[in-house]
Amino acid sequence: MKLAVPDMISNSYFPAIAAIELGCFAREGLDVELELIFPVDKAYAALRDGAVDLVGGSAHSALAAFPQWRGVKLICAQAQGMYWFLVMHADFGARRGEVEAVKGRRIGAAPWVDLGLRGLLIEAGIDPARDGVTIAPVPGAQGAGVNFGVTAAQALAERKIDGFWANGMGAEVAVRAGVGSIVLDVRRGDGPKACFSYTMASLAATDRLLAAAPDTAAAARRAMANTHAALKDDPGRATAIGRKLFPPAQAELIAELIRRDLPYYDTAISETFVTAMNAFARDRGILQGDVPYGQIVAAPLSAT
Repeated sequence: MKLAVPDMISNSYFPAIAAIELGCFAREGLDVELELIFPVDKAYAALRDGAVDLVGGSAHSALAAFPQWRGVKLICAQAQGMYWFLVMHADFGARRGEVEAVKGRRIGAAPWVDLGLRGLLIEAGIDPARDGVTIAPVPGAQGAGVNFGVTAAQALAERKIDGFWANGMGAEVAVRAGVGSIVLDVRRGDGPKACFSYTMASLAATDRLLAAAPDTAAAARRAMANTHAALKDDPGRATAIGRKLFPPAQAELIAELIRRDLPYYDTAISETFVTAMNAFARDRGILQGDVPYGQIVAAPLSAT
């Protein structure tokens, strides 16, 4: 089986990566190999087209390739909550929670990831058009093999953008380099409360695969739960994985980022979350009407 993630040098989809590297998928009878496909809509298109079997990406982005949730199911969460950070260039002196800092600025965000920022800004009373907020892909972040967070941090350092909306690794690299300041961390309470449930890092498969191999969902969920347990027991396990897959500088950061994420490690996808995610998707124009929980979440998972 092939598992696609849209960003590898990142904490966002690390549980799925670690499930491979720690042997948790293998112990559940799943032979899984990793593939980087950026951006996330292309990863889901590869899932739709049968080029990969699983996607570890943002849950709402499945709608890019599966309109109205037709043909796809979320198997489990990699972690709870919308997980991107708003980082502004340090020269602006923006304070934590000061969402108004985006006014008149150029913010880099990946396709479909940008929808989370747009929704957040509107919820916070900021109209991107009225307030001069340009939200666009990061220069240099096109093409195969891109790791968006670290690319965004480099673009910020080079003043190609004024800020970015990206993962914790990109945020950490920018902050440690002295070029970025974290303005919003939605998971940890910044921004409007409703934004927490816009999306989450999930694991998804097609209805086609789940019909052909009905035990896959339960096996993958057990693998993810066991991966969470292993990382909670020793976050340092992430360093060895990082040294295998990441550049040296990011490899030495990953264990600390995983330690911070541990409180959000839970495989559950609740009905409450799905209701909120669907509302967000409708507001952003990527979903019409409502879709029942059972058509979005794979059957072995019950609402919690």
